[in-house]
Amino acid sequence: MLKNILTQNKLNFSDVIDIRNKRLFKFDFSKENKELTPEIINSTNALAAYIDETLLKNDAEIGYGGYLENRVLYKKSIHFGGDDQNSRTIHLGVDIWSKAGEPVFAPCDAVVHSFKNNNNFGDYGATIILKHTIDNVDFYTLYGHLSLKSLENIKVNDVIKQSEKFAELGNESENGNWPPHLHFQIINDIEGKFGDYPGVCSFKEIDKYSANCIN
Repeated sequence: MLKNILTQNKLNFSDVIDIRNKRLFKFDFSKENKELTPEIINSTNALAAYIDETLLKNDAEIGYGGYLENRVLYKKSIHFGGDDQNSRTIHLGVDIWSKAGEPVFAPCDAVVHSFKNNNNFGDYGATIILKHTIDNVDFYTLYGHLSLKSLENIKVNDVIKQSEKFAELGNESENGNWPPHLHFQIINDIEGKFGDYPGVCSFKEIDKYSANCIN
């Protein structure tokens, strides 16, 4: 039901990152990308340099992609299981790679469901979850890798209007130790979680999470 509602209303949503008149590039962070050496994967600075150089080489300003991508990036952190065969490597949202301080906007009217600093190495860092209602159906959007400033002066149930700036991208010291980017995820059932929801799953969990976290 939610997928149909979102499809029917897709022209009514606002951008979560302002991409108007911006040149875009779709990144590939799967094992098929042979440019991703262990040195790049295991170093935030090296990964940031790779992202910047790839955008420059492709005459692009903002990178994006990643839904259900099997990523090698998560092997750097035991938070995702490291090299264990049951490790979580399937990305459940879409990443938008930009600069620290980039404003983040609400795609439609919302209230603040929850927020938290998920400060494990490789985790979301500062995170906000919004709750939306369209055609009497509730759903949630998660915004990870934000600045710590984004968590100041907000409260649960705060009203956020469509296109309103409510956060900004964080730097590596506050966003889980990643190059600046937004993890954006649509969630049907938040399953009682507060300020957090899995953004990566294992192969054996794909069916469950891909049904609950819509592209």
